[in-house]
Amino acid sequence: MPFQNRIDPFGEITASAARGAFMGNRGGRIHRDDRALGARRWASRQWICCRLDFKGRQRSVFGAGYTELFFLDEVTALAAGHRPCFECRREDANVFAANWERATGSRLRAPEMDLVLHAERLEGRRKRTHRLPLDALPDGAMIALDGHAFALRGSKLLRWTPEGYSQAPCPHTDDAEVLTPPSILAVLGAGYRPHWHQSAD
Repeated sequence: MPFQNRIDPFGEITASAARGAFMGNRGGRIHRDDRALGARRWASRQWICCRLDFKGRQRSVFGAGYTELFFLDEVTALAAGHRPCFECRREDANVFAANWERATGSRLRAPEMDLVLHAERLEGRRKRTHRLPLDALPDGAMIALDGHAFALRGSKLLRWTPEGYSQAPCPHTDDAEVLTPPSILAVLGAGYRPHWHQSAD
């Protein structure tokens, strides 16, 4: 039975036997001693996306310390409101911060970005979405259609599943319910290139 530790583009924590390409956490421990989730879905505003391996460190999933969460790819993590980790993904995180500054005119430290992102990704305890023109969205943005998540890749719309992406027909709509937070959309639009799951190719 897989752990409930897989993040989908809606920010929900689900159970899936499919393997994710990235790990992360939400600022600390949110699991119980019985290695199941309690009512909490985050410990702090620090929602990060990490490498699966870093300096040979070995951890027991849902063991001591923070709660390990997993993503299909970085595009999924960004849609859920996670940013690159400044420890294990410092190069990506610095590029992300530089594009944040290019898009907004403000060079923010990680805690300051977390404050902005926390307001953009949540409405109370629920996922906050944003209605925006579909043709204005950057590559790597995710939208919701009929309860499913889709990612924009070039001129294509890819349907998200825990196992990977499949191509889908483009919707006949002028705007869309966007899952990716606005500041991350701005970072993508400024030139940040997220890591995609191989099925997107």
